[in-house]
Amino acid sequence: MGRASGITTAQIANLSNYRTDFNFSELERLVLEYADSMTRTPVEVSDALFARLRENFTEAGLVELTSAIAWENYRARFDHAFGIEAENFTDGAVCALPVR
Repeated sequence: MGRASGITTAQIANLSNYRTDFNFSELERLVLEYADSMTRTPVEVSDALFARLRENFTEAGLVELTSAIAWENYRARFDHAFGIEAENFTDGAVCALPVR
């Protein structure tokens, strides 16, 4: 799904280095920093980070972005509570695209 939306194999492979990797735009880095902040326990989104987000997104866009990140955090915590762990399908690699 991500690659169909323009995410490259290099971005997937270098996701953990998004802050410094040249494969990510400034906007992508900002969104990933927000996702990292929302994923911390406790959640710590600084006023400065939120101000930078407001410079790049409308209110509706911020609601949609925040909802998507929150939903993924919900799913991860829900799965963890039930002992549903990763299957390591992409351990050290990226998912293969289906043939179309």
